[in-house]
Formats: sequence, structure tokens, C-alpha cells
Amino acid sequence: MANIPTLAEGRIGIRPLRLRDTRDLDAALTENRAWLRQWEATNPSGFTSHDVRGSIRSLQTNARAGLGLPFAIELDGRFVGQLNVSGITYGSLGSATIGYWVTRAAAGHDATPTAVALATDYCFRVLGLHRMEVCIRPENAPSLRVVEKLGFRYEGLRRRYIHINGMWRDHFCFALVAEEVPGGVLARWMAGEVPAGQGSIPAEALVEAERALPI
Repeated sequence: MANIPTLAEGRIGIRPLRLRDTRDLDAALTENRAWLRQWEATNPSGFTSHDVRGSIRSLQTNARAGLGLPFAIELDGRFVGQLNVSGITYGSLGSATIGYWVTRAAAGHDATPTAVALATDYCFRVLGLHRMEVCIRPENAPSLRVVEKLGFRYEGLRRRYIHINGMWRDHFCFALVAEEVPGGVLARWMAGEVPAGQGSIPAEALVEAERALPI
């Protein structure tokens, strides 16, 4: 697909998500259902579609409109997950949001932080975006480790932000702007130059997240 690159670092790569990935994507989602369900976006109306091919088509349509970049994540050339750059906005805002998942077997191989770093560097350097955001549920420890490794700054708690696994869930918000990583997100991480504590969550924020809003 036009304007969606293929990028790699070592064993890990990201490439355009294609219709021919339907079988691999469906198999990965099915085999990892228990692993992924707790973090899976759902429809508050209750309607849930399992049309994987239709989902890929929708992401591709969004990409053709310049609003997103749907990537497949690969480890040693095998499909192991998905990364979506969404909500791309140019002009005075110049921002986008990153969401991702990997199979349980791929966890622990740095597939996710590498994929996020590759996508963020592309958005900053090639698309000319200024700000990249990642929003994560407070309970999602593996995903929180990703932003900590890469040094995404904690920006705040968003109450009942996204409908996940059947309920509106709170999310922590993290972000980077281009000026913070002039040499690139991937290079900074690989060189061990992420500022100490930059991706950590303040203690008061953890306390705030534990205080549930009234139903």
C-alpha cells in the first residue's frame, strides 16, 4: 500500500497490513483470545464483529484517506501482531495515536517496543508529525513497560476513556514530541540514553487511578 513503509531492526519488523494477512491475523486472535481479551476494544452498543477481512479493509480505507497507518508486526519474518497509527492530524496539531498488540509467544522479545519506536520515528521524520501519543490501561503492566523503555512521558489519567472488554476503562496517557528525540526513538533506546524515570508514572497518579468514579 502507498505511503506505508516496511521497516526493520534486527529480528523485528513492521510492514503494511494486507488482505492476505487475514488467515494469520484470524489465527493469532483466536489462539491468543484469553491473552488479548482483557485489552480488546469493544463496542458499547454490544454489537461485536469478527469479520477480520472487513477490519483490514476498513483500516486500509482509513489509510488511503491519510488518517492511519495499519502495520503487521513480524518476529523472524512471522506475523506476531498488529500496530496501528490512528487519528493522524496534520497542520497546527501534527499528531497521531499508536495502539498495538502482540501474541503471547512474541512477548519478551522486544517486538512491541521496537515496533513502536520504528513507527514513531517514521511519523516524526517522514510524515513530519510533532506529537505521538499512547494510551494504556493502568492494569496493563506489559504495555506500561513499553512506554517506560522508550521514554514516553506520562501526561495524565483519562477517565473512562475507551470501551475495553465490555466496559468504559480509565487510561494513562503518554506522549513524545519530536524535539525530545532529535536522534530518533529507536536510537535513543538502543543507546541506553532514555532519561531515567521519564516513562514512569508519578505515585500520586497511581493513587488517583485506584479511585474509581461513581457508577
